[in-house]
Amino acid sequence: MHTQSPVGVSASRQILHYVRARAWCEWEDFDLWPDRVRAELERDDGAVWPPFLLLAMPGIDAATQRACATRWLKARLAAFDAQGGSGVLAVEGPAVPRPEGPLKIGYLSGDFHQHATALLMVEMLEAHSAAQVELYAYSHGKNDGKGMRERLVAAFHRFRDIGGLTDLEAADVIRADGVDILVDLKGYTEGSRTMLLAHRSAPVQVSFLGYPGTSGQAFVDYLISDRFVTPADAAGDYSEALACMPHSYQPHGRVVVPTLAPPGRAALGLPEDAFVFACFNQAWKFTPHVFDVWCGLLNDVPGSVLWLLDDPKARGNLRNEAMARGVLPDRLVFAPGLPQAEHLARLPLIDLMLDTWPYNAHTTASDALWAGVPMVTCAGETFASRVAGGLLQAAGLPEVVTTTPEAYAALARRLALDPAGLGELRGRFERNRHAAALFNVVAYTRALEAMYGRMWARHLTGLSPEAIDMGDDPAHRAPGG
Repeated sequence: MHTQSPVGVSASRQILHYVRARAWCEWEDFDLWPDRVRAELERDDGAVWPPFLLLAMPGIDAATQRACATRWLKARLAAFDAQGGSGVLAVEGPAVPRPEGPLKIGYLSGDFHQHATALLMVEMLEAHSAAQVELYAYSHGKNDGKGMRERLVAAFHRFRDIGGLTDLEAADVIRADGVDILVDLKGYTEGSRTMLLAHRSAPVQVSFLGYPGTSGQAFVDYLISDRFVTPADAAGDYSEALACMPHSYQPHGRVVVPTLAPPGRAALGLPEDAFVFACFNQAWKFTPHVFDVWCGLLNDVPGSVLWLLDDPKARGNLRNEAMARGVLPDRLVFAPGLPQAEHLARLPLIDLMLDTWPYNAHTTASDALWAGVPMVTCAGETFASRVAGGLLQAAGLPEVVTTTPEAYAALARRLALDPAGLGELRGRFERNRHAAALFNVVAYTRALEAMYGRMWARHLTGLSPEAIDMGDDPAHRAPGG
């Protein structure tokens, strides 16, 4: 689970206990945490919780997530002030003339290497039109030596390593480059540089892709989303203006890695004739309620197995939890982490992917869909709980999006017990998926460029950010929409 460091010694103990319990699937006091967090938020001297942790906590709504994010940044700004800062950092001034030419778009991240964010967006970056945008990377992460960094460097007009700079120094570099729109890809995740945005490094600042929630702060102008993930009536839960892409907010290319032949089931420890349910989300996204549903499916579908991404810290606890629910532990099969090409090659062996809630599969979901594997999800009311539903809509599979755990369980059970019906669903998806909006990286990129243009045009008029819906633009509307 990725978080920024919490504030306060006593808070640290409490929060680290929660982080460990989630990562290790230790669920003894699981149901007590939402009330504890809400109580802390109501107290002026309560623990300042990292906003990321609330995204996967059942019973926490988007309004509470926003309140947590606002409080978290307020505490960090106060700490900055105590160290000699101003408390209020750089404020955006009036628009100033700039030379004619493409918009300068800066992407800020610590994940410009072999990382889920980079895998999702690399083809989008490569598809950008040099006539429309000039791309700048501001990297504060290490190169892992796996080749992705070199590919990304080639996609940018300029690639700057700001890892050794302070936030103020990095902000000065970004301003000196004349960046028009700065896009933060990290939000409140591990290793982010949130305070850099507080220095107002660019006239327009945007949150995108890496953090499925609100910053809770006025110095982030827009949150890139889509109409399913953030419906218009949810706008009050976000401090940013919602900038909605026509289909899905998440980019995904067509040929991310070379396609390898799928291995046999036996080579991966899977029974040859079993029905394979799978969830390759990280274990900290699991909850006792989700696991209840999964074990109920295993009990209802004879000979089925549940294929999970292996995590040595959680493996034993998950087997114990399965036994407590009447499921023999050998019906949980654990898959080792693999390089992306090998991982994608094994996905078609899955009969049905199962999602988690309230924190859905994100990259895991789009990878499964690219491999032709349908997934059942349960869409909630928060950004993180609606991502997979938006991806399925954009992939052309709205019928596997449910809105209650009961409907989720019923649909997964029906598909598992109806081989002909599931085969028809998979066959139809296989015939149509390559034409799905989710995988049309060129159309996605053109819509994103147009969105950036609308953000910038509004800035030039001196108007405050407002909601943008690219689905309302005839050039980017869905067919038949």
